[in-house]
Amino acid sequence: MTVRRTDVVVTGLGATTPLGGDVPTTWAGLLAGESGIAVLDEEWANALPVRIAARLRVEPETVLGRVRARRLDRCQQVALVAAAEAWADAGTPSVEPERLAVVVGTGMGGGLTMLTQADVLRERGCRQVSPFTVPMLMPNGSAAQVAMELGARAGAYAPVSACASGTEAIAYGLDLIRLGRADVVVCGGAEATIGALPLAGFAQARALSTYEGDPTVASRPFDVGRDGFVMGEGAALIVLERAEFAAARGARVYAHLAGAGVTSDAHHITAGYGPGQARALRMAMSEAGVTGAEIEHVQAHATSTPAGDLLEASTINDAIGPHVAVTAIKSMLGHLCGAAGSIGAIAAILALRDGMIPATRNLESQDPDIDLDVVVKEPREGALDVVAANAFGFGGHNAALVFTGS
Repeated sequence: MTVRRTDVVVTGLGATTPLGGDVPTTWAGLLAGESGIAVLDEEWANALPVRIAARLRVEPETVLGRVRARRLDRCQQVALVAAAEAWADAGTPSVEPERLAVVVGTGMGGGLTMLTQADVLRERGCRQVSPFTVPMLMPNGSAAQVAMELGARAGAYAPVSACASGTEAIAYGLDLIRLGRADVVVCGGAEATIGALPLAGFAQARALSTYEGDPTVASRPFDVGRDGFVMGEGAALIVLERAEFAAARGARVYAHLAGAGVTSDAHHITAGYGPGQARALRMAMSEAGVTGAEIEHVQAHATSTPAGDLLEASTINDAIGPHVAVTAIKSMLGHLCGAAGSIGAIAAILALRDGMIPATRNLESQDPDIDLDVVVKEPREGALDVVAANAFGFGGHNAALVFTGS
């Protein structure tokens, strides 16, 4: 017996990133090849070996208001900003609360709250610690806040899968709809932990770029001179709906989420593993019912690390083939960690909608060992029907999505 899969569509997009406080501004920045990376001028950054990062272009407090923002960790703030845009963009669906779910992934969640309140405790004593500390630092805080904001009662899930978190969240949303547990799911990732300890930790692990020239040139995916990623912050959420539900309310459809693949390497805590990555891509393609030859564009994870980019290039060649047009938006946004996969998914969706693939910034000399058709210099124009988006995270988390045209 052949089981018919439930058709799932994307009806809303929301984001706040180093290129803009919403999706249209961010997308315009990506197509224009802008960079959100700059030197950190805070005093706490002076002693760090790496003093560049990709800060938000628009502070969430300007959207949420100062009083509300103070009771939320920065990660929760960006999640709420992105959720509000995605929900409005979807036309504020009228859905029973018990049929609406939320999945917001994160890598470090309320890490900044943990660090700042530890300083308060040490310097000023326990009575000065914020009563909102625990709900602010909880990794599930973003999912909980978005669920409360939207009145979602079909579940508020919070995958914590390092830099694959946002993509895993979208894959989980797909499962929730296909399992019949929800009609609408708001899903994606959020991260906002640019601070001394996270930067020092990544620097000590030799994961960050130490480029000392123009900071906008530091993130160089696939380039022969790449030397690490640049830390960023932001959130990106999408609205998924059961296709029949979306059609019944006359919703505008961006794309179909045709397949997802999630695997784990069980290999190494930080080093990637090609077979696990390729299996995630193949799983997504199989679920979508497409072959590698049909994939026209891949939004790569491509963090700009020497080993990671080389491994992903091999993975894409292995699972799809060298024909596919590849791009890497971390060259402009930096690495949004828990939100990296979901902003990559939004970029893939918009490339599908507009027939326009953003160019990879700062790729001056492609690594000769990377046999990929990487889009450079200018956006590549042309109709697209099937696109994919990758995300990989410390701990051996691999996730891939396949979207098809509406």
